[in-house]
Amino acid sequence: MASNPPGACCYKGVTHEGEAKGEFIQIGDFETYVAYPENKSTEKAILLITDVIGHRFINAQLIADQFAANGYFVLSPDLFDKDPIPLNRDDNFDIMQWLQGAYHPKKTAHLPPTVDPIIDACLVELRTKYNAKKIGAVGYCFGGKYVVRHLRPEAGKIDAGFTAHPSFVDADELKAIKGPLSIAAAETDSIFPTEKRHESEVLLKETGQPYQINLYSGVEHGFAVRADLSNPVTKYAKETAFIQALQWFDEHLQ
Repeated sequence: MASNPPGACCYKGVTHEGEAKGEFIQIGDFETYVAYPENKSTEKAILLITDVIGHRFINAQLIADQFAANGYFVLSPDLFDKDPIPLNRDDNFDIMQWLQGAYHPKKTAHLPPTVDPIIDACLVELRTKYNAKKIGAVGYCFGGKYVVRHLRPEAGKIDAGFTAHPSFVDADELKAIKGPLSIAAAETDSIFPTEKRHESEVLLKETGQPYQINLYSGVEHGFAVRADLSNPVTKYAKETAFIQALQWFDEHLQ
């Protein structure tokens, strides 16, 4: 693997203050958060693939709104069939069992066979209903795997990708990318530790695709979504990782 499986650090953090400006729509049988840029253009779009706390988490919605404020049309779908993990759930919770569907009313697993079709449906919606010419994807933690899996512009999928503190990415998935990828990494991260980051650097170089890995000191896994904004170090890293993503898309979605 190019990163380790998820752990408890994937659902710990701080809720941010703010009021979401987007709206909810249905795409097929799943709910999706939508944020429009001021000019209502949908030509340049971003698919925001959340961490395990899901699309209803205010932190994720505020990030979607920030991309919209910078000119991008944003979709952020419910990946978990109304079964996200609540922020700061107790330590008795087993995230690996959750991935297998143990906590879902219908025992639906949160693995590629169920998540990939949601990503594909969003991409089709963006290309057809919204006539998006270029699509970037942002993946936080859990979502990073699906940015990597769908980073294939030649197949009409994602044109450029960004992921912060990715989890559960297979080496073969990373080797198979066909488009530019930017990664924001935390100094302290048991999911994407130093050795996995270095392994990813080697694999990315071998792909021949444009890539970037920025390492942020003084922060831990989850900082780009769930940072404590009262701490100047984590606030700076969170905001700069967003700027990293924005600059990446401004360069590669033109």
